[in-house]
Amino acid sequence: MNPLTLEAVEKSARSGRCPNVAAIERRLPWTTKFVGQRTVTTSPATTPTVYVIDDDASIRESLSSLIRAEGMIAKVFESPLEFLAAKELDDFACIVLDVQMPGLDGLALQERLAQRGTDLPIVFITGNANVPDAVRAMKGGAIDFLRKPFEGFELLDAITAALSRVSASFDDKLKTAELMERYEHLTPREKEIMFLVAQGKQNKIIAGELGVSESTVKVHRHNVMNKMQMRSLPELTIAIQRLNRS
Repeated sequence: MNPLTLEAVEKSARSGRCPNVAAIERRLPWTTKFVGQRTVTTSPATTPTVYVIDDDASIRESLSSLIRAEGMIAKVFESPLEFLAAKELDDFACIVLDVQMPGLDGLALQERLAQRGTDLPIVFITGNANVPDAVRAMKGGAIDFLRKPFEGFELLDAITAALSRVSASFDDKLKTAELMERYEHLTPREKEIMFLVAQGKQNKIIAGELGVSESTVKVHRHNVMNKMQMRSLPELTIAIQRLNRS
């Protein structure tokens, strides 16, 4: 296979898939389906984003083409400072970052992001690899350190590893957000009864504490389980614990 070039990437995109897409499909929580010349991406929640930061326009173009051909979102930046100026970053994302750039370089950006508490995994790429830079990058938590020119599947493997690192955390945030949305649809009385039910109190006891009939508690309890999409009391209890942590 030829090293990564714009021509090779465009050829790969036209053919419909890249060499290791099957492995990527197995390892990541979204599905990429190829139909003729089209790429159709399906996901229960969102599509991953790959931030490409490189001062070379041709590299930005080739990498973004490769990434988009795999059904992911590519967002490109020509400098670390431009990236730092971004108002908001996606949670389910990683960074492909050049090492040598004018002004603030890739390694300095890695340190700046760590100081900010931004923990998006980074895949470094460089045309002039040296051991000290590689060691510094990996000690800083980098996923990989690739030397240009590299092959498309090498970068895709590194991106897969990076997104696998954040997928568990992203999935947890997503589930919590979904629970919170359901919780907000409960009435004040349903919320009150939900917490009492989760404490293991029987309908009769709850009715006495709230000064309502037992049948009223049963109706509210039924509504809570339906709105929260819970099938059992233990499941509801776990959901409440997740909400409390948020």
